Amino acid sequence: MNILVDADACPVKDIIVSSAKKYNIPVFMFVDTSHRFSDGYSTVITVDKGADSVDFAIVNRITDGDICITQDYGLASMVLAKNAYAVHQNGFMYDSGNIDRMLFERHIGKEVRRAGMRGRRIKARTKEDNEKFQSFFTALLHRLLTQQPHA
Repeated sequence: MNILVDADACPVKDIIVSSAKKYNIPVFMFVDTSHRFSDGYSTVITVDKGADSVDFAIVNRITDGDICITQDYGLASMVLAKNAYAVHQNGFMYDSGNIDRMLFERHIGKEVRRAGMRGRRIKARTKEDNEKFQSFFTALLHRLLTQQPHA
């Protein structure tokens, strides 16, 4: 199992790394050339700056059973298609039960913006948001590492 992170705008990179260290799980941080990142633990993969270049690099690298942390619904959808786990930075899993609704809502939001209207404001991230993610992510790692292998 590897952890692949859509790291350009990910606010929980430090939580991901500290949790991964506890379980000795490799972490790959994907960034484009406009970002610099180093934490001493993760392997940083830098790709060209371009629309969805980080997303495609992650999809090309992810394998069955890996974990991807992203806030991008399109990337999450592709990760799920590769039989990997997709996790949002707010501490929930993307799955077949919620991804279609999220993609539809993203589409509607784009149409609203294209029509010149404003969408709702995104709330600032809080300490509680980070604590929720940490609790969720630690429990997920523990569950995945202690579950019986598939027969």
